[in-house]
Amino acid sequence: MTPLSIVIITLNEEKRIGRLLEDLSKQSHQQYEVIVVDSNSDDNTCDVARGFEQALPSLTVHKMSQRGTSLGRNTGAQLAKHERLLFLDADVRLSPTFLTNALYELESRKLDIAGAFIEANDLSFGYKIGYALFNAGLFTTSFFFPTAVGACMFSTKRVHNEIGGFDPSIVLCDDCDYANRAAKTWRYRIIPVRFWFDPRRLEQEGFIKMGLTYMKANIHRFFMGEMRKKEMDDKFDRYNDAK
Repeated sequence: MTPLSIVIITLNEEKRIGRLLEDLSKQSHQQYEVIVVDSNSDDNTCDVARGFEQALPSLTVHKMSQRGTSLGRNTGAQLAKHERLLFLDADVRLSPTFLTNALYELESRKLDIAGAFIEANDLSFGYKIGYALFNAGLFTTSFFFPTAVGACMFSTKRVHNEIGGFDPSIVLCDDCDYANRAAKTWRYRIIPVRFWFDPRRLEQEGFIKMGLTYMKANIHRFFMGEMRKKEMDDKFDRYNDAK
């Protein structure tokens, strides 16, 4: 199967980055490099990541002087050696066959860019209902107005370079904008693989509040364009480290 470059953005994730790197070390597909792009963390995120150099021989830890999700993903894409890219957030968890299954879907469907569904195992019934609705929205909008989750998104260096990467001027839903711009020229779909991510964001903001926030953001995107003003904040650097 195709080798890939996995770009992981981090900011003060010393308690979580190790879990994801351990998951990657156990993947059934092992043809990949890992690039951890750190947004100048105040904790030991980089040290924890470097501790996986033996388990992940093709590991690069790059610490930036600035912060930002788009900047981090764009930096990782520039450092990537392989054509196929996978962007991940540090609080994501993956099953051992995730890469194998995802690459099979990408190659058999000849997709250039793709998103994945969010897994709700071990979460409460309310979360399972919420995730099911969210996943249904991801699938439905993928055919006419892509709404992607940057926490787990596949792309390629060619796509990334030709659309100019992630747009740092967008304050919310830069991942959706990326998918939407790419899908105008390249093949995009949500593939039937799932990833788990830490629900701390939902718990700290409130499930309903965050759902309404992103609903409002995507309505704004659909009718008035991307959000480049501080109408809503990107919480990348402000979630409490509660676990």
